[in-house]
Amino acid sequence: MCRINIFDMKKFPFYILLFVMALCAVPACSDDDTSTLNEAYKDWREKNADWLKEQQARTNPDGTPYFKSIIPDWDPSAYVLIHYFNDRAETEGNLTPLYTSTVDTRYHLSYYEGTAIDSSSLMTTNGPGIFRTQLTSVIPGWVIAMEDMRVGDTAEVLVPYQQGYGTSTTSGILPYSALKFNVRLVDIVDYEKNPK
Repeated sequence: MCRINIFDMKKFPFYILLFVMALCAVPACSDDDTSTLNEAYKDWREKNADWLKEQQARTNPDGTPYFKSIIPDWDPSAYVLIHYFNDRAETEGNLTPLYTSTVDTRYHLSYYEGTAIDSSSLMTTNGPGIFRTQLTSVIPGWVIAMEDMRVGDTAEVLVPYQQGYGTSTTSGILPYSALKFNVRLVDIVDYEKNPK
């Protein structure tokens, strides 16, 4: 026989109210955390944004833009800035990766002011200095750049924080960081691969 304790049933609405109040408090905590993060990195965020604007306005001696803005069809609000170091006529006809491609690259990554963050120079698994990755597993800014590059291209790629690591503090990269890559697309190992 199942007995219902009336005393416990009277507390049931109280427990529901307590649960609802706890749920309402969660977004407030998140907003406070975001606000605290915004304030803690305010100067850094502003310096990164100002630098990126300066680079967008940068010109070659002949007055043409130094960087080309790449906006992907799949997200018109996203972009990266790219400057090719090689003569692109020499890579005309070479393959360009797809979103599902696996690529071999060499790269150096730094913050906007030049502090080194990462490099493929010590990687040896896939060849000296080669970083092999499927584009589905990297930051959006890397994908945007790779989808414009051809095998053999070498470029400087500037990635706004929104297409980089965002406001995350878990990647080891400071939140709100604009990223500067010097990258060479060495090869496309798997041109098209079914995403898992």
